[in-house]
Amino acid sequence: MPTYEYVCTECGDRSEVVQSIADAPLTTCTVCGGTLRKVFSPVGIVFKGSGFYRTDSRGKPAKADKAKKPADTTSASSGSAKAAPDGGSPTAKPKAEKSA
Repeated sequence: MPTYEYVCTECGDRSEVVQSIADAPLTTCTVCGGTLRKVFSPVGIVFKGSGFYRTDSRGKPAKADKAKKPADTTSASSGSAKAAPDGGSPTAKPKAEKSA
């Protein structure tokens, strides 16, 4: 059974009463005999089912992300071996040319 909250318009007394939905609302205050007013308050909302969570609408990760990883490793290795100002490699020794 639902719980209803009432407030007296004269003395301000607040009371909660467990009543059936079919019961008539209370009209007189038990403290001072004044008139009661039903208090309405917001209820919590719970969303259930698919489509309410951030992960429900996401698709599978794109294959471009997987292809991106090897490209990152090659660009990192090529970025670390920059050419020296004289045109040679800073870490590699010059190769001897083969005579044909």
